[in-house]
Amino acid sequence: MDFNLTENQRMIADMVRDFGKKNIKPKMREWDETQEFPIEVFKQLGELGLMGVLVPTEYGGSGFGYLEYVTAIAELAKIDGSIGLSMAAHNSLCTGHILQFANEEQKKSYLPKLATAEWIGAWGLTEPNTGSDAGNMRTVAVQDSDHWVINGAKNFITHGKSGNVAVVIVRTGDVGDSHGMTAFIIEKGTEGFSAGRKEDKLGMRASETTELIFQDCRVHKDQVIGNVGEGFIQAMKVLDGGRISIAALSLGIAQGAFEVALAYSQERHQFNKPISSLQGISFKLADMATEIEAASLLTYQAADMKNRGLDVNRESAMAKLYASEVSVRAANEAVQIFGGYGFTKDYPAEKYYRDAKLCTIGEGTSEIQKLVIARAILK
Repeated sequence: MDFNLTENQRMIADMVRDFGKKNIKPKMREWDETQEFPIEVFKQLGELGLMGVLVPTEYGGSGFGYLEYVTAIAELAKIDGSIGLSMAAHNSLCTGHILQFANEEQKKSYLPKLATAEWIGAWGLTEPNTGSDAGNMRTVAVQDSDHWVINGAKNFITHGKSGNVAVVIVRTGDVGDSHGMTAFIIEKGTEGFSAGRKEDKLGMRASETTELIFQDCRVHKDQVIGNVGEGFIQAMKVLDGGRISIAALSLGIAQGAFEVALAYSQERHQFNKPISSLQGISFKLADMATEIEAASLLTYQAADMKNRGLDVNRESAMAKLYASEVSVRAANEAVQIFGGYGFTKDYPAEKYYRDAKLCTIGEGTSEIQKLVIARAILK
């Protein structure tokens, strides 16, 4: 096993750090305060090839694998979790679903626009009353000749308002039937398709989160991804890869929190010496560093397995579970090390603290990850 970064990973890490220093850090506090989704930043990320990391070059993407993808997300998240989250959602969910399951005509139509960020993508599974219980979704599509008529709503949708296209999973069969749901590609501007309320969030505030509303929305049958009834099965496979991206997001936030806490502990003096020399602080840093290293190993193991085409259901859940919990602990300890300053917005620790919590919730809560892992080991 080779744990060294590849040349591509080092190149991507350097590129993201340079980009973030120039284009994200100067305005990220303002975006956080106003909850502005900085779409121009994602257009620039598209020019760098980071909005189509996994998309083959024949469709306008970068043609990289999951190791490069994890590196890119983690480096973005070290700077701003919101930007890392939106980049991950665009790549893993909307673009990833089309890449994995769409037909050739659909891929040629949508992937070049998504991979370059000419279009921003959204993905809709969650509903107001069916979070983890996706099988009981109430958004329904009824066939009418060559079209499907969709009614219902989705919530907690990243890029629900600003997205140009969404992949949406809706019910076309019986409630609770895992083969009773279908995935559709729906473009912005389609009659009966609109964005609803934008969420006012604790963290990840520059990553847009809204409702999607369907009122007699007519979608042509050519917009079905795969076969009717395969949507839920597709979604679960998409989420296997998506969990790796959230593990990477968590890893980046944890690393960012650790780095600012480490630097502060060496600069801040109490009792005529840096607080890093105090055992109470140095042990916190030791725990943070060890847990981050373990989270990194789990995340890159899952990424390597995904690259090799192996089943990552268990490994991606383990990586997501552990890395997200580590992210919360690391951010919490960073605030503690900063002391009173950690509770103010003049210092970076509080933002890592607010952003980290979503990682234990989005794309499957920690409890759902444990369920996935338990089912895998008890087969």
